[in-house]
Amino acid sequence: MSILLILLKLPEKLSILKICYHIIFSIFNMVLNYIWIAFFLITFLVAVVKTIMGDFNVWSEIMGASFTSAATAFEISLYLTGVLSLWLGLMKIGERGGVIRFMGKVVSPLFSRLFPGVPKNHPAMGSMFMNMSANMLGLDNAATPLGLKAMQELQSLNKQKDTATDAMIMFLVLNASGLCLIPISIMMYRAQAGAANPTDVFMPILVATFIATFVGIVTLCIKQKIRLSDPVLLSWLGGMALLIGFLVWFFSSLSQEAVSLWSGFIANFLLFSVIVSFILAGLKHHVNMYDAFIEGAKDGFKTAVEIIPYLVAILVAIGMFRASGAMSFITSGLEYIIGLIGLDTEWVGALPTALMKPLSGSGSRGMMVDLMNTYGADSFVARVSASIQGSTDTMFYVLAVYFGSVGVKKTRYAVSYALLADVIGSISGVIAAYIFFK
Repeated sequence: MSILLILLKLPEKLSILKICYHIIFSIFNMVLNYIWIAFFLITFLVAVVKTIMGDFNVWSEIMGASFTSAATAFEISLYLTGVLSLWLGLMKIGERGGVIRFMGKVVSPLFSRLFPGVPKNHPAMGSMFMNMSANMLGLDNAATPLGLKAMQELQSLNKQKDTATDAMIMFLVLNASGLCLIPISIMMYRAQAGAANPTDVFMPILVATFIATFVGIVTLCIKQKIRLSDPVLLSWLGGMALLIGFLVWFFSSLSQEAVSLWSGFIANFLLFSVIVSFILAGLKHHVNMYDAFIEGAKDGFKTAVEIIPYLVAILVAIGMFRASGAMSFITSGLEYIIGLIGLDTEWVGALPTALMKPLSGSGSRGMMVDLMNTYGADSFVARVSASIQGSTDTMFYVLAVYFGSVGVKKTRYAVSYALLADVIGSISGVIAAYIFFK
């Protein structure tokens, strides 16, 4: 019924591509719907068991958590209004200044090697360049339409319309690995939660997302028999590996105080350099930067208002789930099992974020916010959760929306390799958090 209503509301001239996108989006909302319902049902069952055992206060704790979580969701959205307006305004300047086009030209030699089945001047190449560039800049709203357009162009080269091509799989795994150079949203949530240095997770996230993308590229190159010894490909992958290796070596050799100092300096220097580069690009291309900023800032305001219901829904469900004791039961069990292996268990509290990440972006984000509110934004478990959250994208959502938009049913090995990148990203996020914060 929800799918039918969506179709009835769509404009008559809307393309088949957009219709498919809305259908798949509706299906994923149904999946999230079941997850959301499960939070409440499990909370109720746990509370009933606790009541039988003599704990009658659990009901007041659950209802108190619902009110507190709802208020927290609104406060977060209120704070995000200003920050989102700022950054989307700046991003609009960079977009009009040609920053995305420039990044597309930079990665062009690499993409021609990763997608050997796509002609160099084919429209698919340009759409993929733009999509990946927008993702790296954190421009999600721009990245998704470009990605859907890229899939449409790739489908035009596909001889078996219901089966994913190697190029499609490579493109989607790169999207699922979630390479993002500017994780603004995570830093905004940390700032709202009262973090002393909201940008201190910038470097761990950068390391984790690079590793996830690196593993995704290398494993797929091996699977698709793409020559890794190609000089251009080797220089790109080798450069990425050297960068990650240097960062890990450099920060692991410093004291905790020095790590905090250097990571904060590098993160804030890079972020401000990005702002300056956007402004310089705008000057070069004679962009009316004030008007561009205002247009982007309006989008930021709309986005902040639109996310209020979603934040309320997920944070209230998680807050009640935690107040019932169900979350503690799960994490305690995982801590016990991992402790038997002999591993440190301090990071286990962030594991729900990793488990939710492939399924639901808003769900995993809610887990991250809940941990920051419960343990503090500067707690180790909250920082681990942020590192995991920024390491990859929502894998199943990306695959379903992109493949569904062009009618591909046989996804071949796409899920397994995207899941590999997702798992590697989460593991890398945990390890990076230990390097930078322990």
